[in-house]
Amino acid sequence: MTIKDNVKKTIKKVVQSVDSSSKYLRLRCNNNQIKTTMNNTKNKKSMGFVKGVINIVHRFLVLMFRMLIQFLYGEKGESMPPIKNLILLDSATTLAYKIRTRKLTSVEVVKAFIQRIHEVNPMLNIVVDERFADALKDAEKADAFIASGVLTEEQLAKEKPFLGVPITTKDCIRVKGMLHTAGLVCRKDIRGEEDAESMGLMRKAGAIPLALTNVSECCMWWESFNKVHGRSNNPYDVNRIVGGSSGGEGAIQAAAASPFGLGSDIGGSIRMPAFFNGIFGHKPSKFIVSNDGQFPNTTCPEQNSFLALGPMSRFAKDLKPMLKIMAGANAQFLDLDEPVNLTKLRYFYQESDGGSFLVSPVDTDIKEAIQRVAAHFKRTLKVETVKKVQIEKFRKSIPIWMAAMKTKEAISFDRQLANLEGKINPWIELLKFPFGLSNFTLVALLTAITEKTGAQYGSPKHQYLIEQKKEMVEEIRQMLGNDGVFIYPTHPTVAPYHYEPVIRAMNFGYTGIFNILGLPSTAVPLGLGREGLPIGLQVVANINQDRLCLAVACELERAFGGWVAPEVLA
Repeated sequence: MTIKDNVKKTIKKVVQSVDSSSKYLRLRCNNNQIKTTMNNTKNKKSMGFVKGVINIVHRFLVLMFRMLIQFLYGEKGESMPPIKNLILLDSATTLAYKIRTRKLTSVEVVKAFIQRIHEVNPMLNIVVDERFADALKDAEKADAFIASGVLTEEQLAKEKPFLGVPITTKDCIRVKGMLHTAGLVCRKDIRGEEDAESMGLMRKAGAIPLALTNVSECCMWWESFNKVHGRSNNPYDVNRIVGGSSGGEGAIQAAAASPFGLGSDIGGSIRMPAFFNGIFGHKPSKFIVSNDGQFPNTTCPEQNSFLALGPMSRFAKDLKPMLKIMAGANAQFLDLDEPVNLTKLRYFYQESDGGSFLVSPVDTDIKEAIQRVAAHFKRTLKVETVKKVQIEKFRKSIPIWMAAMKTKEAISFDRQLANLEGKINPWIELLKFPFGLSNFTLVALLTAITEKTGAQYGSPKHQYLIEQKKEMVEEIRQMLGNDGVFIYPTHPTVAPYHYEPVIRAMNFGYTGIFNILGLPSTAVPLGLGREGLPIGLQVVANINQDRLCLAVACELERAFGGWVAPEVLA
């Protein structure tokens, strides 16, 4: 055998050895990958099993808590007193028309709502500050201005569309001369030095600030209760909550003690109170309405896109003109005056989030209401596209919301509770709480403590959830386009009893997810359910397609009745 043959033979052996080694390594890698996949599958199954068990235990605790609360409160509480003045049954838009055409005076209207507040507030505890005397003076000026004839009726309708109509807002949106506490004891004596931009625009349009309404502490909970003003009660059953943080505002509208009002929403704070109290409330598209004058305010552009000030009213027709005013120069991006052909829209609906962790199942009443709405679009409006969908990412609504709220510039809740002057120690306050020595509610303290749990900013889990959010935005954007709306529960249950939100804390995911996505959403009432409490849904559209939400809300009000009035004795 020649040297050349030996070299060839050696090279061949080396190649065979390398090939054999690579096959072994590939086989080993494949085995490792299989083992890793199997381990991941086992871990997921194990985690799924644990979550399933926790969910079952949680539902049992919810049931036990409900039985205890019903034992303490009884099945049904008092409801709001009857209406004795027909002025209270008109929409803000109708009242404005009657005032400028001199069918009513502004003074008559303001007096009617002051009287109604006196009737309902002892029962509901919703008004925390008022300017009745000043409002009556403003009403006299409005009547005198109309009588002067300086502007024609047409000019008044265009330049001052709500002239002489009283308006209310929550105690976290600044109104000149009125309390601005956000339910914090350390802010109990603070008053607004000037109007928030939205209130200033409404005042310029002729609206007369009348009263401030109750909120949750620091506006970060969905029951309106704080150590400054106490707890607010639902007009349909005083044993039930009004929602939060715009809970007092939702209740004052439902009780016909205000024609319309302003709310704010970073996790459902307009839409949950609107739902629980059976009125309309709209969370606008991101960056449309200024958040100036809201406390607590956001500290970075990302959180600013989640927070939205918006209109609340018993009547759907009030929402569009209110939004047009509140949006100021940004109204140009919404094309609010462009007609909407409801028969040409595409309708998508989903009856639940698919079963989120620690979130209540959707009430049968609410599911059936959504089905009736879908049937209405199909059979009555003869709409071509009415499609039931199941977007799986809604099951992650709560973790996505919590992750998105954790930004680099975010101010911690323990600092917000201290009015941005240092920070509180929630653990010390928690020790003081049982002895009545803390100025904070239990929920606020628990929120400050748990804020630091979960996916931390910048962690792999945080990045994963933010990516899920981006994918969700794109998925819904593609589905809706410029001619689609999405029908979804506003909340899984009707208004719970007082204290119940503590054990149903995660139910706000149904509204909170749309803050994170930046989409417009309108809460629409659909009458009363089996428990004699309001039910409804929310209508969602693509960014800056608010007019679609509002048009559908008007149609559903026409078809299903909207707000349910109390007994009328006028």
